[in-house]
Amino acid sequence: MLAMSDINCIKHLRNNKGLSITKIQETLGINWRTAKKYADEDQIPQSKIKSKEGMMYQEHWGEIVSDWLIEDLKLKKKLRRTKKELFKELKELGFKGSYRTVCYFITDWENSHNEDGTDRGFDRLEHPPSEAQVDFGIMEAVKDGEFVDIHTLVMSFPYSNAAFAVPLPSENQECFLQGLNILFNQAGGVPRKIRIDNLTPAVKKTRSKTAEAQLTDAFIQFKNYYGFDVQVCNPRSGNEKGNVENKVGYVRYNFFSVSPVMNNFEELTETLRVQLSNDRKRLHYEKEIMIEELWKQESNYLLALPQKNYPVFKEHEITVNKYNEAQIDKALIHIPRAANYSSIYLILTWDRFKAVSPNGEILLEDYRPYMNNKRAIPWISVVKDWIRKPRIVAYSRYQRYLPGRIKDYLMVDDLSLRKDRLKELVNLLVTHDMKRINEEFYDLISEQNGDPYGVNWNLYDSLAPSDDGGELI
Repeated sequence: MLAMSDINCIKHLRNNKGLSITKIQETLGINWRTAKKYADEDQIPQSKIKSKEGMMYQEHWGEIVSDWLIEDLKLKKKLRRTKKELFKELKELGFKGSYRTVCYFITDWENSHNEDGTDRGFDRLEHPPSEAQVDFGIMEAVKDGEFVDIHTLVMSFPYSNAAFAVPLPSENQECFLQGLNILFNQAGGVPRKIRIDNLTPAVKKTRSKTAEAQLTDAFIQFKNYYGFDVQVCNPRSGNEKGNVENKVGYVRYNFFSVSPVMNNFEELTETLRVQLSNDRKRLHYEKEIMIEELWKQESNYLLALPQKNYPVFKEHEITVNKYNEAQIDKALIHIPRAANYSSIYLILTWDRFKAVSPNGEILLEDYRPYMNNKRAIPWISVVKDWIRKPRIVAYSRYQRYLPGRIKDYLMVDDLSLRKDRLKELVNLLVTHDMKRINEEFYDLISEQNGDPYGVNWNLYDSLAPSDDGGELI
C-alpha cells in the first residue's frame, strides 16, 4: 500500500491537473494498475478484523475443544489428551470435520493462550490468578487450661485476596509439608506458583548473602509431585510477599485476638477454615468486587489435586544412651529396650513419632514432645485483678478459660460473695495449680471454709453437663 502522501499526489494529478492514467504512471514511475486504483477509486477505510470462519468457529465444536484443553492444562503433560484422542472424542459426539481441521484449531488456540492456561493479558498483572504466597505466623490458643503457641501456616492469593490457614505445632519440615497438603485440599486445587521467603523447611541455608536460593531435596520432591513452581523472595524483603504478611496479621487480629480454646489441632483447623470461608463474603479492598466472587474465578486456574495426598514423614537413624534414652525434638525420651540395638530408626510425622528396631519392631509410638509444650496462664495475677473489680469477671477474656466447676462457683450475682470466693481461689493458687484445684475442688473448698453452704457436692457434680472449661470457638 502506498503512503498517504503518494495517494494524495495521484489524486491531485488526476482531479486537478487532468492527467491521464498513462501520464500519471510515467510521471511517478508506478504500475499502471496502481495508478488507476488510487486515481479513480474511492479510498474508504475498512476494518482489518475479520471473524474466523469454519465449523470450529461457527458451530459449537470449538467451544467443546477449548473446554477440554483448559481442563487438560490442569493436569501433568503425560496425563493430557493428544490431538488424536480429542479428535476421536469429537467424532463420537457427531463431528463431521477432518483431523487436520481439529489440529489447525488446537494450534491456533495454543498460540493465543499461555502454557498455564491463562490469557496472555494476565502477564501484565502484578499478581496473576493462581499465584499464592505462603508464610508462618505465631499465634496463641488455650488447651487444657494452659497457653499453647500455634504456628499458623497462611496461604493467600493476592489476585482475589482469598486466604486459607492451618494451625500447626511447629515450623519444621514435616509440619510445613503437611500444612501445604491441608491448604491445597481446603482450596480445592494447587496454586501454579507459590512465593515464599527463606523458610528453613524449604530453602537450604547458605553462607553467602548473594547466592541464589537452593530448595531442599524434600521440598523439591514435594513440589514436583503437585506440579507448582516456587519463587523465593530476596532476604529481608518482606515487601515481595506483602499480601501474605498482611494476611498473617489479619488472621491474628481477627481470629486470635482472644486466644481460642482448642481441644485438638483438627478441630481448630476446621474452625479456622469456616471463619476464613465466611470472611470472603466482603468487598475486595481495591476491585470493589466480593472476594468470594473473585475466588470463584481464580479457582478455575488452579492445578488439579492428585488422587492421593503426598505422604509426609521423615525417617533417620539415631543412637540411644545406656539409659534407653534418645533425643527427639530436643527432649530426652525413654524408649524401652532401645539400648539392645546399636541404633534404631525414627519415623517422624507432623504430630507423632515411631521408634523402630532394625528388624522392623515398633519399640515406642507416641506424640512428638512439642505437642505438649504449654505455658501456664498467670492465674494469680489475673484473680488478684478480679478481686479489685469483681464485676469484671463475667466480661474478662480469661473467664472462658476457667474450668467448669470453678467458673460456676465464681459466677454468683452477689458481688461481695464473689469477691470472697475470689480470695479463697487466690489462696489456693499459691500452693496448687488450676488443674489440680478443679480436680479436687470440693475437698479443697471444704477444707478452706468448712462447707458453710450445706451442698451435696457429689450430687451437684454428677448433674454438671461439662467440666472441660469451655468450647472451641
